[in-house]
Amino acid sequence: MTKKLIRFDWAMKKLLRSKANFGILEGFLSELLKEDITILEILESESNQESADDKFNRVDLLVKNSKNELILIEIQNNEQVEYFQRILYGVSKAICEYLAIGEKYDQVKKIISVSILYFDIGHGKDYIYYGKTDFTGLHYHDRLELSSKQQAILGEIPVCKIFPEYYLLKINQFEDLAKDSLDEWIYFLKNEEVKDDFKAKGLKEAKEKLSVMKMSRQEQQQYEAYMNSVGDAKSFYFNTFVMGKLEGKLEGMAEGMEKGIEKGIEKGIEKGIEKGMAEGEKLAKLDMAKKLKAAGQSVGLIQSVTGLNEEEIVNS
Repeated sequence: MTKKLIRFDWAMKKLLRSKANFGILEGFLSELLKEDITILEILESESNQESADDKFNRVDLLVKNSKNELILIEIQNNEQVEYFQRILYGVSKAICEYLAIGEKYDQVKKIISVSILYFDIGHGKDYIYYGKTDFTGLHYHDRLELSSKQQAILGEIPVCKIFPEYYLLKINQFEDLAKDSLDEWIYFLKNEEVKDDFKAKGLKEAKEKLSVMKMSRQEQQQYEAYMNSVGDAKSFYFNTFVMGKLEGKLEGMAEGMEKGIEKGIEKGIEKGIEKGMAEGEKLAKLDMAKKLKAAGQSVGLIQSVTGLNEEEIVNS
């Protein structure tokens, strides 16, 4: 039987900053980046400011690896419409902060941005997205590469490796079927569990060191308070935005019907209204199901709230 473990965001705040626990983070990054990652040190990040971090239910961590690259790991629990811009700002800020005034531009640090998201960002079916910068010719469609002079200074690397790389992990979109070692990590990030047959790097150590039962009573109380704040924030978002949008749509439908009747829509209006109501209600339920899925709610709960069948919920 699998045991519940400490959520990864809390682990990042309290445990993974310790050198003794670097193996957990190294394992995750190695599986994600498909190379052996060695962490040299944890650098200053916004999440060291605990009060602000707790308020916004966000955790970030900046690490330097053995290749002198900076890896910015951020966990975001609640929806942020301008999150793409936030990623850009965070990466740009790190680049500027770690280039001293007067240093040559070849000293600009390579940044890898990893966003672990517990909300649905953008529109896409996958649960892991990767982004990089390439320069492609408009006429010949060739990829721009470094010149021999540039290679002598920078090494034989693709141009895209100079620029930041981005990984977006949409945790709630994962369907709990681990097909490879990276999926095992995604499963852990979503469920706070490590199954006995999981082999991914770092998960064995996570299973040993991130047990709630190994925390002191005071640590458990702090952890429970944090988890409550995460839950409260999700409830606030659901009640304010999801239900607000649904109520707004229903009110809009009612108002539209009333205006239509007042204008004296001709024969067949009753059937048209009935059909429109049914379609509008179905769209509202599908929209609600999508938001509930993004909030991590179970299919059973969504069925009971919306009345939709399992296929409709999965495809919403």
